[in-house]
Amino acid sequence: MPETIAVVPVTPLLQSPPAVPPAPQLPAHTQAGYPGFHHGVSLLHGWLPQVITFAAVFLLVLAFARFTRRWWLLWVPVCLVFAGAVVWASWSYTDNEGLASDPAPVLLWAAVGLAGAGLAAAVVGIRTGSWWQRVAAILAVPVTLLNVGVVLNQWVGYYPTANAAWAALTAEPLPHQTDLDALASLRDTNVGTGRIVPVDIPESGSHFKHRTEYVYLPPAWFQGDKPPALPVIMMIGGEFNTPQDWVNSGQIMGSVDDFAKSNNGQTPILVFVDSGGSFNNDTECVNGPRGDAADHLTNDVPDYVESTFGASADPAKWGIVGWSMGGTCAVDLTVMHPEKFGTFVDIAGDLGPAAGTKEQTVKRLFGGDEQAWAAFDPVTVMRKHGPYADTVGLFDDLTPPAAQRRMANDPAMRARMQQRQVDESKIGMGGQDGVFDTGEVGAAEELCAQGRQVNVDCTVHTTEGGHTWQFAAAAFTSSFPWMTARLGIPVAGISS
Repeated sequence: MPETIAVVPVTPLLQSPPAVPPAPQLPAHTQAGYPGFHHGVSLLHGWLPQVITFAAVFLLVLAFARFTRRWWLLWVPVCLVFAGAVVWASWSYTDNEGLASDPAPVLLWAAVGLAGAGLAAAVVGIRTGSWWQRVAAILAVPVTLLNVGVVLNQWVGYYPTANAAWAALTAEPLPHQTDLDALASLRDTNVGTGRIVPVDIPESGSHFKHRTEYVYLPPAWFQGDKPPALPVIMMIGGEFNTPQDWVNSGQIMGSVDDFAKSNNGQTPILVFVDSGGSFNNDTECVNGPRGDAADHLTNDVPDYVESTFGASADPAKWGIVGWSMGGTCAVDLTVMHPEKFGTFVDIAGDLGPAAGTKEQTVKRLFGGDEQAWAAFDPVTVMRKHGPYADTVGLFDDLTPPAAQRRMANDPAMRARMQQRQVDESKIGMGGQDGVFDTGEVGAAEELCAQGRQVNVDCTVHTTEGGHTWQFAAAAFTSSFPWMTARLGIPVAGISS
């Protein structure tokens, strides 16, 4: 992973005039690092990841150094073959499950190979060498596994700092977290910054078992004798997620607080929802064998937020922001339920709900029911629905890396790559668009083009960067003022 993530001003991708105003450029002080990004020791770059990698390699060298010549000739090749098998199995599983929107870096597979070699070396040579060599061999296993975790984290940006990782692992309270019972004592006071409230939303409309969810209440919510009917943004994270991810991994609250302060304390209510029920349950926000996530998000959440916090029930004042899988959810839920949501921001989402290829998706998410798949396929939904009355969407996606752009401009290389395009059944799945020269934006282009045919106002913005939480945070930060204005809260310089 690079030490910094390039963020450039978002620009319209489509040639026709954008229906949505361009999202404002990130403030200068946030372009190099988002608020909170550098609080604590970085896990994405700097000395700590380097020390962990060095320790893993060093212990592995000691583990192999204890082998005699006979052991080297016999068991070292076995260890290397085992390491290769571990890499192949890991890559095959990742590819088969459609777990990655971007190809994993070579460094990740190298780290996986080191871990496989360390495990094999510890097993086959546990009875040889001196005691300190045996200790080194045993320690090599957890340290090489830790190194895999660090490299994986560098790829996706899940924990930007050691502090963020520790806070998540120890379930520390979120910034400005307040109990629901304490809100009454803050009524009609100047709270300075907003409050985040953990909530247990009833499952009466879905029977979807979910974890604790969180509601951000801006300073304006506390003003007056009773809560104002503020608009709401539903915040949905990626495939592997917790409801706190936008706060802990995205670290967006610094930007939200700054914006609220500059806008007289007025922002929408943010609802950090649980779309999976558990960390590794990829529901893609649909109803199916993995749970009725769609019913929870479209029935349970709005009813609870409106009744508990006095939020507006006007669909024009409800929006959805989603990242990666959550971006797919944002589009899908909005076009399926225009009577509930009027605006969406899709940050690097797929063409539709995806759990591998289309065939795998239908089986895994819908129990093999093609009609159920069609009911949640946004392109099919839009075509069937016909013209929408007042639905607006913003797609914020990644431009391809510079090396890929250079290859795309090489006619010979372009011709060779076009001959190797992915199977049509996989287009839109796991981030695969079947479009070599536009990276992840192929799905966004197709969705927006279809949306425009049925009066969905939309535009596609592109930003250079990686498929990481830091990209998601930057996209949210740049679109938040526009979304706020779109939902009816005045913002200086932006019309609704």
